[in-house]
Amino acid sequence: MAKTTTKSAKKPAAKAATKPAAKAATKPAAKAAKASAEPAAKAAAKPAAKASAKSARKTKAKSGKKPALTLSMLKPSVNNMSVRVFARAAGLDHSETDVWGHTRSPEYMARNPAHLTPMIEDKGLPRGVLWESCAIMQYLANKHGLEKLYPKAPAKRAMIDSAMFYLIGTLYPYVARATYPALNFPQYAGEVGHSDAHPDRKSEAQKAAAAAIAEPLEVFHSFFRNGKPFIGGKNPSIADIRLAATLEFLAVIDYALPQWAKDYMAAIEKKLGKAYAEPAADVRGYIAHVKSQAGA
Repeated sequence: MAKTTTKSAKKPAAKAATKPAAKAATKPAAKAAKASAEPAAKAAAKPAAKASAKSARKTKAKSGKKPALTLSMLKPSVNNMSVRVFARAAGLDHSETDVWGHTRSPEYMARNPAHLTPMIEDKGLPRGVLWESCAIMQYLANKHGLEKLYPKAPAKRAMIDSAMFYLIGTLYPYVARATYPALNFPQYAGEVGHSDAHPDRKSEAQKAAAAAIAEPLEVFHSFFRNGKPFIGGKNPSIADIRLAATLEFLAVIDYALPQWAKDYMAAIEKKLGKAYAEPAADVRGYIAHVKSQAGA
């Protein structure tokens, strides 16, 4: 302003006198203004920066949110319990639909000609749906990078896979033969319990299956766990979830589990908390109902 006023007055003397004075007066004032403005700007910037960072975190969380998953299931089932526990333990955003009595409906069969549960619906799948509990857990663990439940390292993953395949190929058929008649579950064609064989033969087959459980069960203890808390090491893996759910059904025939198996199941429930306890309660409730009906 001083410079502009001097020019319009056209007085050299005034210009010479005013310029140093203006500079002298302006510099301290500018410094003072700058000194005063900097703390104020910093103080104002801090809340703004925090708000911006908070907003960024919210946006990131929103964009990284797992897609909703639809799970069709039956509550009193080992296979279904496995996936229900897994989905909760993994923290997956999902909904459950109880399809008891509807797996043979035209609508269900159109999507799942095998009429099996559990079944998930996911847009990323070639046919939109997937059944078989182990395949579902493997798929979702791979999709969401859940290495804690399904390790990525080839050797560790191979042991998890081996334990699951051994379970469904060896242990589970014995468990099914021993428990399905007591659970009032339909058995597969070819099974003694499904045939027109004499009741005594069916009973013999059921007892033989129960007696055969001990050997593969010990394999899980001595080989797959091998002194570790779980098959997965310090934390339960998808193989542990599948094994614990399988062992739940043995209560219907009052199978005498070895102490290590009891401790193992208790440790899994403690580790997973409600993720395990809630689906397990449905299975236990059904077993209690079946046993009460049998004793009535």
